[in-house]
Amino acid sequence: MKTIGLIGGMSWESSVEYYRLVNQETVRRLGGQHNAKSVMVTVDFAEVERLQHLGDWESLGGLLAQAAGQLQQGGADFVVLCTNTMHKVANYITDAVSIPMLHIVDAVAHELRNAGHTRVGLLGTRFTMEQPFYRERLKERFGIDTVVPEADARQVIHEVIYNELCHGVIKEESRAAFQQIIGRLGEAGAESVILGCTEIGLLISAADSCIPVHDSTRIHAIAAVDLALR
Repeated sequence: MKTIGLIGGMSWESSVEYYRLVNQETVRRLGGQHNAKSVMVTVDFAEVERLQHLGDWESLGGLLAQAAGQLQQGGADFVVLCTNTMHKVANYITDAVSIPMLHIVDAVAHELRNAGHTRVGLLGTRFTMEQPFYRERLKERFGIDTVVPEADARQVIHEVIYNELCHGVIKEESRAAFQQIIGRLGEAGAESVILGCTEIGLLISAADSCIPVHDSTRIHAIAAVDLALR
């Protein structure tokens, strides 16, 4: 079994989900007293959020490169970055360490391909929905087109993520707002929707959506177990 290296803290609410999912999936497959072998380095999300909204992605890249170096020194066999938005600076990580990185977009894309979906909705932070790094990787590497919500809906999603979900706050009115947004994505031709922020799965499940959902947190965690046990 390989050792999974997790960069967490963005936010710690979703990092808890990663830890739970990788261990649940490992024991499901291996049984007995098994659990995943892992190392986790967590960053302070307050600093990450400040730099995100300043647009200082270079400093953020350096911060995550340092965390990846700690994982490698701690014995991790590969890196799992427990966030969607910060994959914008994934190259800083891959340049800093000699161990591989399991990219969240690649993991999500493989599930989309298996489902036969080539036009999907994307929910996430404004950075993920509005900047090209996520959508371009899906299109250029996997031939998958994305549909994002309109501007006012993107702002609602962003605020719910940072002001509620990152603090573990779940509101029914926010769930209803997300359901309406997903419905409009379906009307715009999306065959399914990516929960492209690692906290959104705390609010939205398949039962809450009129179209299939792809929870990036669950997909990424299970892909990590696949690689660890390969």
